This record gives sequence, C-alpha cells and structure tokens, in this order.
Amino acid sequence: MNDLSKSRSGSRPEGRRLPTYFELIKDEQRRRGGGGGGAGGKSQSHSPPRSLNAGGSSTATALSRAAGNNAVVVKVLSYGAGSGSARNVLAYQAKEENARDQDGREVSDLNAAVREWEREFANRKGSKDIVRFSYELENADREKLARALDALAADGFRNAGDTDRTYAFSVSDGVKGQTRLQLALVIAHEKTGRGDRTSRDRIRAELDDIHAIGTRLDRALRGEGINPVFRYPVDFASGPKGLTATLHAMQRDGAEVTLSTKTYIKQRPGRSGVYERGDERRTITTTNHKEITQEGKTIAALIQTRQPRDFMHLLLSGPANVDRDQFILAGRDFLKEQFAGHRYAYAVHNRNDMEKHPHLHVIVSLRNASGKMVNPNIRDFTEWRVRFADKARERGIAIDRQKRVERAGAPPVKRWEWEMFRRMGATAPSNVIDKVLSKVHDKPTAPKLEVAREKFQQTKSSINRIIDMLEGIAKDKSAPSTARELSQDLSVGLRREYDRLEIAIREGRDPTLEKGQEHMLRSTPISAAQASAAKETLAKTAISVASNIANPADRVIFEQATKVIGKVVGLQLDSRVAKEKDRGQGASDSRKSTALETKSAAGRDHVAEQGIVTKTSNNRAIDAARIAASNARDTRENDREERGRDKQKERDRGIAKTVKLRPPPSKDRDRSR
Repeated sequence: MNDLSKSRSGSRPEGRRLPTYFELIKDEQRRRGGGGGGAGGKSQSHSPPRSLNAGGSSTATALSRAAGNNAVVVKVLSYGAGSGSARNVLAYQAKEENARDQDGREVSDLNAAVREWEREFANRKGSKDIVRFSYELENADREKLARALDALAADGFRNAGDTDRTYAFSVSDGVKGQTRLQLALVIAHEKTGRGDRTSRDRIRAELDDIHAIGTRLDRALRGEGINPVFRYPVDFASGPKGLTATLHAMQRDGAEVTLSTKTYIKQRPGRSGVYERGDERRTITTTNHKEITQEGKTIAALIQTRQPRDFMHLLLSGPANVDRDQFILAGRDFLKEQFAGHRYAYAVHNRNDMEKHPHLHVIVSLRNASGKMVNPNIRDFTEWRVRFADKARERGIAIDRQKRVERAGAPPVKRWEWEMFRRMGATAPSNVIDKVLSKVHDKPTAPKLEVAREKFQQTKSSINRIIDMLEGIAKDKSAPSTARELSQDLSVGLRREYDRLEIAIREGRDPTLEKGQEHMLRSTPISAAQASAAKETLAKTAISVASNIANPADRVIFEQATKVIGKVVGLQLDSRVAKEKDRGQGASDSRKSTALETKSAAGRDHVAEQGIVTKTSNNRAIDAARIAASNARDTRENDREERGRDKQKERDRGIAKTVKLRPPPSKDRDRSR
C-alpha cells in the first residue's frame, strides 16, 4: 500500500488499480484457508470453496455481484394524502405508457381513476388544525369586534400568554337583523421557522379546550358591550388546504376577511424568501380571493399539521440488461402477492431504452379492503426485497437479495475523513481508519456480527438477573398471587426469547434483525387493589436486587431493564383491572360480596386486601356447629314466611267483593295537589 502520510497527489501513482471483486474473493478465501497459497506454500486453488453465508464479510454478496447479478431495489419514494396527490402520482406513472391496476385493467381515464382512489380516502381524518366559531350577535359593529378580538389576542386565546396564534374574522348579515361573526383560529403549533420540530403550542381539539376558548371569547365580546345571542357548533379543518377553504368560506357573499398573524416572508435580495414568525402582528383586511389564498399559503407554511398517509409511491428497479417483459411480470407477481386486498396501480418506465434501468412506479393504498392499515418499517422493506428477488429469479432474472448493509461497494469517504486519516495516521478515530482502509482496499462492508455478539453477552447477565428476580417472586408464597402469576409468565417469556436469540447467534444470524414472538399473558380480571399490590411487590423487589449489584454499569443496565418490565407490568395489570370493571358494572351488591369469599388464589388476595376475614376452619366441630346454627336460622325464617302467608289469606277473606269509590275528603284533595 502507498504511504498515506504523503500528499494526496503523491499517494496516487500512475497505473494504481484497486483490487477487483475476484481478487477480493481470493484474498478472503486465502485468509480463511479455503484457497490460494497456504502457510506451507502449497497451492490450494483447486480445493472446494467454503460455504459463504451472510455472516462472512459480504463475500457471498461480492461473488453474486461479480457474477453479474444486480442488487434488488425496492424502496418507497414518498407518501401521499388526498386525491390531488394521488392524481399527481397517477399522471407521473402514465408519462410513458398507461398504468395497470390491481385487476390488470389499463388505467386510460385519469379522472375516473382519481374518483376511484377518492373512495379509498373517504374514512380518513387529518389532524384538527383550525377551529371556526360562528356567532349571532346584537348591537355589534366591525370596529367593536376588531377591538375585542385584538384585546383577546393580546391576552391569550386558550389561556393567559397564548398570544402568538393566527386568527381571522369576517362580519356579515345574520338572521332576523342580527350580525353574524365568523372567527377562525389556528390551534395547531405555528413554527418559528421551517426547521422547528416542536409541537408545544398545539391546542387539543377536545371539549374542555374549545369550551375554554369560547368562554374567553364571550368575555371579550361582552367587554365591548356586544351581546352574543347564539353560537353555532364549531367546525374544524385540517392542514393548509383546510385553512384556505375556511378563509374562502368566511369571504362568501362579499364579506371582508381580516387576517391577523405573526407569520411573514423575509425577503432576501436575489434569493427566495424565508418563512418566519416574528414578534409583531400584521393585519390584512381584504375581499380579494387571490390575496386571501396567498396569505393562507404563507401562514400554512409554518403550521405543524399531522396529515394522514393515504398511499405510498413505491419503486421497483431492475438491471439495464434485463428482459423487460419478464421484469414486468415479476413485479406484477410480487404486487399481487404482497398487496392482496389493496388498491394499487403500476406502470413501467424505460421499457424501450436498453441503456437505462427499467423500473416500476407503483401507487399502493395503505388501507386494504377490510380497513387495516399498512405501516411499513425496515423489516418490511427487507422482506419485500427478498420476495421480489424470488419472483424475479422465478422469471429467470439474475438478481441478488442484497440488503443495504451488505452492499458490495466500499463505503464512500468524505474529504474531511481522508484529510484526518492522512494527517493523523494511526491516531485517527477507529471508525475513520476502518472506513478509509475499506475504501483503499475496495473492501465491501458487512454487518459486524462480533459487535452484536458482545452486546448480547453484556445484556444477558442483566436479563438473567431480571429472570431470577421474577422466578423468586413466583416461588415466594408470601407474595400476592397476582404478582406470583405475572412474574411466572414474564420469566417464561423472557427465557424463551433469549434462548431463541442465542440460537440465532450460534447459527451466525444477526440477533438485531430477529423478529420477536408473542407470548401469552393471563387475562383474568382482577381488582384495583390486587393490581396495586402486585406493582408494589415488583417495585420493592427490583429496588432490593439493584442495591446488591456492586458494578455501577451493571446496575444502570438492570435499572433500565426493570423500567421496561415495569411498563409491561403496568399495561397488563391495568387491562385486567379494566376487564374487572366491565364485568362488575351490572352485578348486584350481594353478588360482589360473595365473589370476595371465593377460594381461588386471586379471590384470596382480594379478600385479604379488603380486610375481610374468611370463615373457613379446619376444626370439624366448629364447622358442624356453624352449619347447625345456619340450618336453625333458615328454619326460623321459613316459619316466619309461612305465618305471614296465613295472615295474608285471612285478610283476603275479609275483603268485600264489591268496592264503592267515594271522593276523597277535602283535606286529602289539597294534600294530593
């Protein structure tokens, strides 16, 4: 290797060549003892190569790429919401040829296709970002209303200090000669700039918050001598389009719209403007439709909205030398299997240009026919790549199921990383050294299984402490039965999960990519007292175990693990308490009292926690006496009931068979009134 301590111009002599994939594979096999010259100088080039798996340093991927196989490309280009965004994607799909839908039909009419996609978005709901109040007022004029709203904005809409919100109002003729006021208020968080990612100023669109705003608004109007007669139900709108639509609705019938905001565009000479939120309010009053639209867009640029995802724009790409027809059929097979029940449409680009990579642009509805949403993550993308590669290979397309972390090319090196390595040499950070040397040797990167194994071993000891703690609680007969049962279930689930991860490590798989499994927990209803006792038992035991750990690092890991366990325990116990509440809503008091004396483990805990003493005994004589007393009591009650029935029969015989109705006395009439 050239001396990298020299200048960059001197470190690149003429004719320097990076090793090829085949040379890299030979070096790797020689290092592993599977090929090339050995220590004794004997040639082993004809020995069979070792089996290459993903655990090796991407040798299998490099071999596949060197043989001409391309890496599969399946990625999401964007997400979208609404029919307008769907129209844009459908139009882009059809720029070379018409798309086809999930039923194989050609999408020739764009408008009809958009109407079909609109039905997919009918049940979606965006975030509530704008609220609109509508009042019928008496004794109101525009100047008084403007003063009242200015005073409210200076004091705060939701509470004191909430003074940065954008609002707009319009005044028009109401019913029966009254005045109608419409006030639109932005309740979403308004960012200070495009880079603001906080949401601290968002007002929840809940009854209490809207009622608080309405109360402060009524007080401000009455302070100016304006009497609200009636308030219509509030309306909500979502996102930039919702804000613009609200402003346009307030401007109907030629009403003037007054807009007050702290958002503006900071102009820069020769460059585009920057959206910012300042300290001073600016007010615009206009009836111009275009001006209202433009101001609405300016304000909406800094509204932190939470729009739903209706669809995703997916890309399936293939190598340039692939059979186009077979590639399209492979993509069709993949979509039909992976997104069964979803609406989608796909179209191919670069079908006839043999020098470019053909690719499919796919629009897929995230909600299927049964209403279930797809929320893809990195594991889903990995699974899609594998499935698409399988479909392509079935069609005879040489394609590799390569993950991003197993790319066959060396990682890119930035200029500052190269300069740091050149100047500092061996004293440079280890990650920079590894990156630069990988680039110099053209060595592809691979998942570092050893690092994952070390991390696994570090956490294993702490998890073993958790399992031992749970098993100790499960065996402790003095602990509440709810805590014992839950500890037993959790310890079994944790032990099974870590046994499965150990098998993955042993077989050379990355444990961080292993999917978790579901483990059953009990769902028997319990009382709130039982849940509280179980939580207290687990918390005290965890504190006791942590105090006995000498190593501070191990103690921190153990405490972090107990926090996770505590959250799981809390959620599980709370769900069982909710079931107990639902079950006991229609039960009578007598049924609840007898339920406390059950002989089950959970029932005994509940009796003990309520302070009720059970009346069971191991003394047979005492039990016999108690039974005899109970039978005597039942006999006396039966005699009383029998005597009561005889007296009732005697009274019935003395009643006359005819009854004369007489008017009640005067005092009774007055009393009845």
